[in-house]
Amino acid sequence: MAERSFKAEVEHLRKGSGDVFTGEGILAITKALLENGVGYVGGYQGAPISHLMDVLADAEDLMSELGIRFEANASEAAAAAMLAASVHYPIRGAVTFKGSVGVNVASDALANLSSSGVNGGALVIVGEDYGEGSSIMQERSYAFAMKSQFWLLDPRPNLPSIVKAVGDGFNMSEASNTPVMLMVRIRSCHVTGSFDTTDNVPPPLPVKTALANPQRDFKRVVLPPMSYAHEHDKIDNRWPAAEKYILENGLNERFGPDAGKVGIMCLGGMYNSVIRALQRLGLADISGNTSVPLYVLNVTYPVVKSDVLDFCRNKEAVLLVEEGQPEFIEQQIGAMLYKEGASTKLEGKGIFPKAGEYTGQIMFDGLEAFVRQYAPELLPAKVLAPNSPKPQLPDLSKTVPIRPPGFCTGCPERPIFASLKLAEQELGARQITGDIGCHLFACLPPFEIGGSTMGYGLGPASNAAFDGGGERRAISILGDGGFWHNGLSSSIGNMVFNKSDSVAIIVDNYYSAATGGQDVPSSRALNKSKSTNNPISKALAGAGVEWIRQIDRTYDVTKMRETIREALTTDYKGPKVIVASSECMLNRQRREKPQRNKAIADGRRVELPRFGVDQDVCTGDHACIRLSGCPSLSLKKLDDPLRDDPVAHIDQSCVGCGNCGEVADAAILCPSFYEAKVVHNPGGFETWLAGIRRKVITWLQDRRTSKRLTFSREGI
Repeated sequence: MAERSFKAEVEHLRKGSGDVFTGEGILAITKALLENGVGYVGGYQGAPISHLMDVLADAEDLMSELGIRFEANASEAAAAAMLAASVHYPIRGAVTFKGSVGVNVASDALANLSSSGVNGGALVIVGEDYGEGSSIMQERSYAFAMKSQFWLLDPRPNLPSIVKAVGDGFNMSEASNTPVMLMVRIRSCHVTGSFDTTDNVPPPLPVKTALANPQRDFKRVVLPPMSYAHEHDKIDNRWPAAEKYILENGLNERFGPDAGKVGIMCLGGMYNSVIRALQRLGLADISGNTSVPLYVLNVTYPVVKSDVLDFCRNKEAVLLVEEGQPEFIEQQIGAMLYKEGASTKLEGKGIFPKAGEYTGQIMFDGLEAFVRQYAPELLPAKVLAPNSPKPQLPDLSKTVPIRPPGFCTGCPERPIFASLKLAEQELGARQITGDIGCHLFACLPPFEIGGSTMGYGLGPASNAAFDGGGERRAISILGDGGFWHNGLSSSIGNMVFNKSDSVAIIVDNYYSAATGGQDVPSSRALNKSKSTNNPISKALAGAGVEWIRQIDRTYDVTKMRETIREALTTDYKGPKVIVASSECMLNRQRREKPQRNKAIADGRRVELPRFGVDQDVCTGDHACIRLSGCPSLSLKKLDDPLRDDPVAHIDQSCVGCGNCGEVADAAILCPSFYEAKVVHNPGGFETWLAGIRRKVITWLQDRRTSKRLTFSREGI
C-alpha cells in the first residue's frame, strides 16, 4: 500500500497528440517514457523519487497494453542489472532510484554496463537528494558519472524541459552507445506545470519478441581483453559521439545577450534559483529575460570544451553556479580555460560557499557579489547606493519550531525500543547498531538507542566487529525493507557463516514504510501483481538461523522485554534473531480511516478506542513520556495551586494503539492511564443506558458537592 495512489492521475497518461498534460514532474517523466518508446522500466523507491515507482506501479496496466515490461526491483543493484537488456538488443530501458546512495548500491552493475556499452537507449533516472530537504549524507552522483563515463543530464526544473530531457537521454544514449543518467532534483520531482503531449509509442522491439531471437556478442562481455578495448571505445568513439549530439541538438541553452563583459554558467537544475536571484537584483524579468549572458548546462557530463570556450570568449569574468562539493565542473572548466590560455576569470566556490544548499539568500548574495565586483554598471542605482538595504528573506528559524524526525503517532516500532530500553535498565547498556529506515529514529531522544548506520540492510553486518562474544552481547536492528533489500545475504548470512553470538531484531511493519509504504515480500496484503505473505522467519530458517523468536504484536511491551532478555541471557551460542511484527500505523490508518468514516456516514455502529490520563492519579514524573515518546502524549498544566508540575496528557491525535498504557504497566509506573470506548451511531439500548449513567454520575457529583466544606469571606 503505497503512500499515495496515482490511479486517477495515471488516466492522463493516455493523452495523445494535441493534448495538454498538467501535473507533477514525476508524472511528466512517466508520460515522457511512454512517448519515447521505452521497452522496459524498473527501479527501487527512495526519496525524492519514490513517487515515480508508485506511479509506474499504478500505470502497470497501461504499460502492459503497450507491451512494456515493468518490474519493482529488489534493490538498486537489481534495477541497474536489468539494463543489461539494452546491451545486445535495440530496446530502450529505464530504471530509477535514489542518488547518491542508490548509485552506490548499484555501482557494480552500472560500471559493467558503462564498460560494455549499449545498443538500445539506457536511461538511469536518479533522484538527487541533496540539500536541506535531504534524508541522507550530503554527496553528489556526479563523481560516479565521471568515474564510469556515464553521460549526466540535469535539466531545467520545468515540465517541458524535463520531458525533453527524457527523449534527449534516450537519443544521446543510442547515438553514443553509452548509458545516460538523468538527474531529477527534489524540486524537479514535485514541480507542477503543463506540456504538450504526443502519442504513446509501443516499443519497436518488445522484450517478448526479443526473447524469440536471442542475441550475443562476446565483445560486449566485460572480461580481458575486451575490457581494455571498452576503455578506448569510451574515449575514442563514445565521448566524441556524445559531444556531437549535444552540439548538434543544442542540449545546453543560452539566454540573454550574445556578448557581455561578464557571464553566468549554471547547472540546469539551478536555473530557476539563478533567474529568481537575477530578478531580485533587477537583472531579469519575470519571464526569464536576463541582461546578463546565461549558459545553462543541461548536460553536466561531458562538459563540451568548444561550447564553454565560445561562451567565455571576450568576457572578463564568468561565474559558475555549481551546488555541492567537490567542485567537479569548476575544476574541469578551469583546466579548459588554463590550457587554452584564456584571460577570462572563472569564479565559483569562494563567491559561493564550498558546501551546502544554495538557498534563495545565498544565491542572491553570491550573484550580487559577482556582478558588483566585475560589472557594477549593470546593477540598478538603488542596489549600488552605499546605504541601500539588502533584500533579506525572513528568518523562519525564529518563527517555525525545529521539527526533528521521529516515530509517527501509534508507530509499532516505539514499543520495541521502549522494551529494549527497559531491558537495558535491567541488564546494562549494550553495543547497538541501527539501519536505514524508520527505526533509525530510535537513536534520538527519548530512546537514544543505537549510534551508527552503515547502509540499507547492513545493521547486523555493521556489528560484525563485536560478534565474537563477550560479557554483553551486541544488538543490531534491521527493518523488513532492509532485510529483503540486502540484509538477508549481507547481514543475516554473514552472521550465520561467522557463527555470530549477537542479537538481531528485525522490525517487520509489513511494508517498506520509510520509502512510502510499498509492499515487500513479507507484506501481509494480497498484491495481484507481486508475491507477498512470505514470512521473514522462514527466510531466516532457510539461511541457517536456528534461534528465532516471532512476536506478532509489538505493543505487548512485557512480552517484547522478556524476549529481548531471553536473547541476551540464553546459553545458546549462535545468531539470535527476533522478528517483531506489527503493521505500520500510518498505512493502517490510511486503509482503515476511509472505511471507518464511510461506516459512520452510513449510520453503522462503530466503536473506537481512546486513551486518557487520570490527572488525579498522575504523579507528574513523566516517566511514561521518557519511555514512550508518542507525539500524542504531552503535558498539561493544572489549575490546582497545590500541583506545581504538569501532568501527562493525551491529545486528540491519539490513534488508540495502547502503547502508553502498555509501557506504564510493564515499567510498573503509576496506573493513571485508562481506555475509553467512543461509540458512533449507538443502538437504542446503548443510548438509554448512557442516559442512565449520566444521570447517576450527575446525582453523585451533586451530592458530593453539597457535602463539601467551603469557606467564604463573608463576615470578615
